Amino acid sequence: MNALPEADWLNFLIDLLQGAQVQLLRVLDALGLVQKVNGQPAWPWAHRLSGENLLIDLGQARSLAWTLVCVGVAVLLLLIALLWRRPRWYLLALVPMLLIAAPWPRANVVLVPATPASFHASPTGFTAASIAQGRVLYAQHCVSCHGTDGKGEGPLAASLAVWPPNLTGPLLWRRADGDLLWRVLHGTATMPGFGGPLDAADAWALIDYMKAQGAGQSLRAQGHWPQPVGLPDMAVRCGAQAPKSLAQWRGQRVRVVAGAVAVAPSEDPRLVTVQLLPPGAKAAGVTADCVADSPAAWEALALIAGTDQLAGMQLIADRDGWLRVRGLPGQAGWSDDDLLCRSDSPPVALVKGTVLPPDGLGALIARMDAEPVRFVKGGFIH
Repeated sequence: MNALPEADWLNFLIDLLQGAQVQLLRVLDALGLVQKVNGQPAWPWAHRLSGENLLIDLGQARSLAWTLVCVGVAVLLLLIALLWRRPRWYLLALVPMLLIAAPWPRANVVLVPATPASFHASPTGFTAASIAQGRVLYAQHCVSCHGTDGKGEGPLAASLAVWPPNLTGPLLWRRADGDLLWRVLHGTATMPGFGGPLDAADAWALIDYMKAQGAGQSLRAQGHWPQPVGLPDMAVRCGAQAPKSLAQWRGQRVRVVAGAVAVAPSEDPRLVTVQLLPPGAKAAGVTADCVADSPAAWEALALIAGTDQLAGMQLIADRDGWLRVRGLPGQAGWSDDDLLCRSDSPPVALVKGTVLPPDGLGALIARMDAEPVRFVKGGFIH
């Protein structure tokens, strides 16, 4: 979505709804009032508040926001009236008037069907190893219907009553991760469940792979990442230090340079630079300060980049771990076209007159910082 002024209040509203439901579930779990499913508290109701629909129907989102304001004021008046030394009955009379006047949104927009796993969080951390595990599982259980590219055109797709969904579109990002998990294990009206051959850990790995695959296919088809994708976590060695997780650099921008080059990538104080070696390459002779040599990491980034020719490519993630920039092999310098995870309009901070740095990479970093990815459960404001 575009970086519009209205996105701020909408993002706040959806985040508020999500946070309230998560906290409610935690309280119920602490009181022992809900069961555990796959090691996490199960949502006990058949419906949940929807963030997905509010992203689409701004009119209903505004109605819900004003209704929450009216309810909040009504609760405040009720407390004042009851706690005052002498009850103020005229304040109590205002409470039902506010509730009647509130522009209540349609229930079928605000409430959507839920699963016991709707608020489950993936424990994988979106790692290269998890994506590699998911690749194997996808080939075993999914490729015959969904196809090798995830577009739903596998060998058996035509024989089904309903064609499988396109996994390279926004489907995986519109649904909560926990709902995806539930559908993989328990099936849908048009897909059987795989809870027999797969356990929850397998299903989470499969979801990681499908997200990486979807990002790469979208990049091939559209030339950018329409839905943000994270930089997969991997083990990195810096000098003589023990290997560390790439995720430990969260809060810093990270540049991954793919390929065993003779000359180390130039260090830049604005970035943490990691050299990614291809499978089978020897680290001897490599002079980069930080190196990753996991075959799974190479395959994961090639999948996300939508290419079999990863060598020489540079990928840059922002401070929050989202992949934002891609530099093609052999290109000289950086341009605005390399920012592949972006909104369609210039960020507000730059529209107001911010002067971009003269070098191309500096300009890209300024745009990344001024145009952060906003993530909300069940959808992206992007």
